[in-house]
Amino acid sequence: MPATPTRRLIAVVTLVPVLAALALWAFAWPAARTAPRDLPLGVAGPPAATAQMEKRLEQREGAFEIHRYADEAAARDAVEDRTVYGAVVATAQGPELLTASAAGPAVAQFLQQAVAQQAAAEGTRVRTVDVVAAPASDPRGAAFSAAVLPLALAGIAAGAVVTVLGLRGVRAVTALLGASTLVGVVAAGIAHSWLGVLTGDWWTEAAVLGLSALAVSGAVAGLAALVGTAGIGITAAVVMFLGNPLSGAASAPRMLPEPAGAIGQWLPPGAGTTLLRSVSYFDGAAATGPALTLTCWAALGLGAVLIGGALRTRKANGEPATGGRELAAVG
Repeated sequence: MPATPTRRLIAVVTLVPVLAALALWAFAWPAARTAPRDLPLGVAGPPAATAQMEKRLEQREGAFEIHRYADEAAARDAVEDRTVYGAVVATAQGPELLTASAAGPAVAQFLQQAVAQQAAAEGTRVRTVDVVAAPASDPRGAAFSAAVLPLALAGIAAGAVVTVLGLRGVRAVTALLGASTLVGVVAAGIAHSWLGVLTGDWWTEAAVLGLSALAVSGAVAGLAALVGTAGIGITAAVVMFLGNPLSGAASAPRMLPEPAGAIGQWLPPGAGTTLLRSVSYFDGAAATGPALTLTCWAALGLGAVLIGGALRTRKANGEPATGGRELAAVG
């Protein structure tokens, strides 16, 4: 057997298990290590009433980041502003837990279990109030988290198609903007109008969904414009093997192993998920950071598309024509 086919066979046999292992690590590792890590949690009430409560919470080393508030109203505002995921309030009737299942049903469930265990140890019962509830059509957040992968795939597909069709410069940018806009409109129509998974302003949600797709498609087409078609595979691998599993869509960024949670928020799927939660359920609270992240990805990607197109045009114009006759030397 010739050397080249043999090497190709060895490469395929070796590469497939490596890719399988990478996929299992990327998706299974964060899920298997899901636990609170410096999860912002509020404690409200008079210091004398909350001292014992704080002491028990701090026994879970590294689990919570305690924020103190004067009363229930301040704690409720913090939950609605996405400063904390929940708050324990000391009341005359016993401890009260404020949660926000819209920020992550898995987080709200964990807080209920943790605070209930603490209250049982003290011989009391906890009353739970869901301040910002998940939509009734998606109480467990399953449909919301399932939307991350198709949105990423749409962005990868748009960037790949633009590259394969040979679109460059302004034409490529126009195609990416148009495709992302349509993705946002269609996704909002399905998730908001049909399924009822999203409950915020329709056009704002469509803009966020479109921006999320543009961040991915721009990155795919931009890197491909600079380094060639290999850029499609590189960007797709980053989005699929890092962006999706580290997005925190199924739980929350603070429930993922570090630094996985932080890395996920710097990638389009994670930033898009956080931004969509903010505009759909929290009236845009804490939306600035993820919005800037997505905008940077989109701007850098589109900028790379323009630069790559300009470099290729300059290279093509600088090459000598090969179709004409060559001049023969005389003498």
